[in-house]
Amino acid sequence: MFAVIRTGGKQYRVSPNTVLKVEKLEAEAGSTITFTDVLAVGGESGTTIGAPLVPGATVTATVIAQDRLDTVIIFKKRRRQNSRRKNGHRQPVTVLRIAEINAA
Repeated sequence: MFAVIRTGGKQYRVSPNTVLKVEKLEAEAGSTITFTDVLAVGGESGTTIGAPLVPGATVTATVIAQDRLDTVIIFKKRRRQNSRRKNGHRQPVTVLRIAEINAA
């Protein structure tokens, strides 16, 4: 069974026991989050596509950790001007484990 959920302006295809990193959510490690923005649900009986959401469908996930991604280096250089700028950025993410998919 799988589902397509929307969170943080992105869409993710998830199935039970998968681990994924999403945009930072306000939750502590060990807590449970329920996603109601379910765009599609699929399984052995077929696929249900929402318009835009599947009514009554939810996806439950457990927060594993609040983490940060690897450093992305931003380097800008203007040639022949002796002008250089180096900057780094680490995006905060929430690591989730999908517990169950309820397709009501």
